[in-house]
Amino acid sequence: MPKGWSVALACASVGEPGRVFRPGLSSDAEAAAGLAHRLYPAATLVETGGTTLDFALWPYDDELFVGSYDDALVVCDRRLFCLDDDARRVADTVAAVLPDATCGVLVLPGVVDGCWFRWYERGRLLRDIIVTAEDGVVVDQGKRLPAEEPFWKEIDAGVPDVPLPFDPQKFGLELAQTCMFGRGIADRGDDGFLPLELPLRRFRLS
Repeated sequence: MPKGWSVALACASVGEPGRVFRPGLSSDAEAAAGLAHRLYPAATLVETGGTTLDFALWPYDDELFVGSYDDALVVCDRRLFCLDDDARRVADTVAAVLPDATCGVLVLPGVVDGCWFRWYERGRLLRDIIVTAEDGVVVDQGKRLPAEEPFWKEIDAGVPDVPLPFDPQKFGLELAQTCMFGRGIADRGDDGFLPLELPLRRFRLS
């Protein structure tokens, strides 16, 4: 994925992501609409058609994208970028929809060289991490995930975290690859599946 992409994404799945996300997935329009209303019960929601993840990663402020599949959910919502109580509510809600699911939430702001990542198992928040190139480690809660470990070697060895000694975007994309999709977001697997081609439903909020 090119440097500087912006991402506001929550992704939940039941089972190993590399097997759950596969060619031929289609989004259940009724289930997607139900989740959209669950996320914003007081809003007026108008479904405006379908698209793919490639065009949904960084929605406009009045947009919401939802993909509902057999054993997985994908939500793109720019409000996640705010890193506030409402962003946490959206993340917590998506993580709790599917029983026994794992869920990753990835925010790469683009204009700020940083990353916010949250990790849930069965609706329980286990990891919350915010890093930026300028401010270093801002939030570091919960046990590190195995995919993180190579990035922390310099800090663990005593190197200051300001400026951050690793690339926040590469950090987030590695977590997305390992924990959320089982492959890089922009990588087509041997089975022909490319996460950026996942179908989603688009909703306008007012």
